[in-house]
Amino acid sequence: MDRLSSSSLLPETFSGARDDITYQFSILWGQIKAPLIVPLLNLLVFLCLAMSIMLFIERIYMAIVISLVKMFGRKPEKRYKWEALKDDLELGNSAYPMVLVQVPMYNEREVYQLSIGAACGLSWPSDRIIVQVLDDSTDPIIKNLVEMECQRWASKGINIKYEIRDNRNGYKAGALKEGLKHSYVKDCDFVAIFDADFQPEPDFLWRTIPYLVHNPQLALVQARWKFVNADECLMTRMQEMSLDYHFTVEQEVGSSTYAFFGFNGTAGVWRIAAIDEAGGWKDRTTVEDMDLAVRATLKGWKFLYLGNLKVKNELPSTFKAYRYQQHRWSCGPANLFRKMVSEILRNKKVSLWKKVHVIYSFFFVRKIVAHIVTFVFYCVVLPATVLVPEVQIPKWGAVYIPSIITILNAVGTPRSLHLMVFWILFENVMSLHRTKATFIGLLEAGRVNEWVVTEKLGDVLKLKSAVKAFRRPRFRIGDRVHLLELGAGAYLFFCACYDAAFGNNHYFIYLYIQAIAFFIMGFGYIGTFVPS
Repeated sequence: MDRLSSSSLLPETFSGARDDITYQFSILWGQIKAPLIVPLLNLLVFLCLAMSIMLFIERIYMAIVISLVKMFGRKPEKRYKWEALKDDLELGNSAYPMVLVQVPMYNEREVYQLSIGAACGLSWPSDRIIVQVLDDSTDPIIKNLVEMECQRWASKGINIKYEIRDNRNGYKAGALKEGLKHSYVKDCDFVAIFDADFQPEPDFLWRTIPYLVHNPQLALVQARWKFVNADECLMTRMQEMSLDYHFTVEQEVGSSTYAFFGFNGTAGVWRIAAIDEAGGWKDRTTVEDMDLAVRATLKGWKFLYLGNLKVKNELPSTFKAYRYQQHRWSCGPANLFRKMVSEILRNKKVSLWKKVHVIYSFFFVRKIVAHIVTFVFYCVVLPATVLVPEVQIPKWGAVYIPSIITILNAVGTPRSLHLMVFWILFENVMSLHRTKATFIGLLEAGRVNEWVVTEKLGDVLKLKSAVKAFRRPRFRIGDRVHLLELGAGAYLFFCACYDAAFGNNHYFIYLYIQAIAFFIMGFGYIGTFVPS
């Protein structure tokens, strides 16, 4: 009996200590909740609802515009003069403008042949086109392979130039800038740009150059992207849904209203005179394409988007590559906004409407608010209201507005509507990285100018076996375990458990599912799921 009674003292001691800590924590929580937590959370709810309304109005506006465009058939050839370029017996091929085709690349072992072959396969008078391969590769083996590929095409009569630098200053912007300095470029009127994984169809120039020739106010003709590996896995399907909205709605609306849309960095043709007038390529941010587009717009140049002209390219097929890409795409615009907002406001060449569109709609709502509200509202504030029942979120803000926004975003990819739930969860997880990158760009902190080239694997629809052989089977903790996602998942899981046990908000099902999504992506497994 003595042994039994003494042994029971140990758990009672621990139990007492545990109860004492819990009691003290509850007292501390009760003391700070009313004067500090509740007002702070109410403020965050107000700000998030305001941002949600801004995003909602923006989506409704674009939905109305794109509906009118489709209804009244405002095709590019109706808004701008377009005539097929014809032969001139007196002038011969000199009647056609001189076109430069730039293909920047960096250690592109898997895709260099595809991109160079597609560029050399463009249909245009052979003496009026120059293919310029800008190779910044640091791997001597890959550099040698690229040079040999250029020599092979040169032996077939293609006017191809292989250009290298002794440094990577400015990354892609630096390569493009140096490429335009060569003496043979002075004879060129237009420059077409294709990233290393892009494969334009042979008639690409015949469908774009006439717009620039017949409309001297046009600086850029941008084509749409077509993804060759969209069906590879669930992650690529989710990317397709997000990017299809961008190309189907955002770019089309900006072009149709003569307002503004950003250059996508590739699959476009620029008037070289417009690049020069805008100040050329700059490497002050990681979105050199958007930077040039904004500066050209401030000079009064117009852009045209051709949604029916598609150029094949590849989506990132690994979570690591996609994270790096999204960091660059989120950090760069925020940093560019910081650098250019005062310049845009002071500009006197463009209308007030265009200034409002660029500053408010293009930059603030789409590039900053959209990222922040998705993460802060749905992954931080809404779960926190479970722990603080004194703070209430109206149903229109928690359910109706986000539902409408989600539906409007998803309509760009009708074939994937049945994957909408997965897309919502995926976007919420990625909003964590986009929000972090946005603040880094706004504050010019840490990785603001980090440039990691997106890993490319070639045409995975045709080279599945090659992709599997390329991927390293070795498990590496740093590549697969992502602590930010796991931390956010743990927070959501705790809030879900609390709501299920003590709360009355009934968010726990949503919170459980979202927590699982964070855990799955936290362990890097999203790329392994293939949709039916």
